[in-house]
Amino acid sequence: MKYFIIPIAMAAYLLLSGCDKQKAAIDTQRDATKTAIDDQKKAVDTAAADAKKQAEIDATIDKAKIEANKVAAQAQLDADKKKADAQAELEKAKLDAEKK
Repeated sequence: MKYFIIPIAMAAYLLLSGCDKQKAAIDTQRDATKTAIDDQKKAVDTAAADAKKQAEIDATIDKAKIEANKVAAQAQLDADKKKADAQAELEKAKLDAEKK
């Protein structure tokens, strides 16, 4: 009977050590998964920060374009106004010339 206890004890030890290896492998897989998720979270944060910066740059560019278009339109309107004044003066001068 004593001889049966030793092989049973060795089998139990091997079985338990096999379970420990499986548990260690599971823990290693869990840690690797957590690390991969953390890396993905960092990448998402970085991408979001970059997108915000780009949006701010784009908004600044759009504002500058709007302001430039406004200035150009106002300059054109000022030129049209001066042209209308000049045209009116020309018409008046023609009338004055015809009367004389």
